[in-house]
Amino acid sequence: MTAPAVGTDPQDWAQVGVRLDVEGELALVTLCNPARRNAQSPAMWRALAAVGGTLPGTVRVVVLRAEGVSFSAGLDRQMFTPEGIPGEHSFLKLAAGSDEETGAAIAEYQEAFTWWRRPDVITIAAVQGHAVGAGFQLALGCDLRVVAEDVQFSMKETSLGLVPDLAGTKPLTDLVGYGRALEICATGRWVGAEESVAIGLANLAVPAEELEGAARDLAAALLAAPRNAVIETKALLQGAGGRSYDEQRAAERAAQHRRMRDLAGIGD
Repeated sequence: MTAPAVGTDPQDWAQVGVRLDVEGELALVTLCNPARRNAQSPAMWRALAAVGGTLPGTVRVVVLRAEGVSFSAGLDRQMFTPEGIPGEHSFLKLAAGSDEETGAAIAEYQEAFTWWRRPDVITIAAVQGHAVGAGFQLALGCDLRVVAEDVQFSMKETSLGLVPDLAGTKPLTDLVGYGRALEICATGRWVGAEESVAIGLANLAVPAEELEGAARDLAAALLAAPRNAVIETKALLQGAGGRSYDEQRAAERAAQHRRMRDLAGIGD
């Protein structure tokens, strides 16, 4: 069940709906297939994973955005047809595969959704219009979310008889709690901008015409802080949920000592 590879050529990425622009310490990753409402395919996922693997080391903040009226309408429904997407695993082929084969294919898909939380960058999703299923999970992959007032999140997988499997269930539960996450996923209902901010799913909601500017303003604020301090702080917060109170205090002490030594010029 080997799928086609995607290289490091940005022209190849653009053909499957992904564009990368680097502006110094800021990278802009754009879903650029608005005619199909940025519907996602395995080829797009491989391109997104390749973007994450080729970011210049100078990049500190990444903004994920999308062209058109929708952030992403979710999975390309052609995958569910008997013939599937040419050159890709169809739903029927994945269903018929062994646990190891199908698990490996899904693990590869998940790589497009997981690198956004790596420790050396802060990632921001700028989300407008519909963010459905895979689109919702891609936004959840980022550290922060700025949304337009017309945003509509929905986790439709359960309504289709499936489960969300693109690394979205953990961040959703961390953000809104188990009960709210279960309700959102099991009902597949729409979550708008006001509710997104109220329940902690989004950091900020702005008029659609201000979305780009708001994401850039947040990126600039993040870039204003010293890089290593941001990296250490992100690591502290990411690990907090798995530590006891005393363990977290110990992690803070160790991180602060590293920062002190670095600032004093006596770091390792």
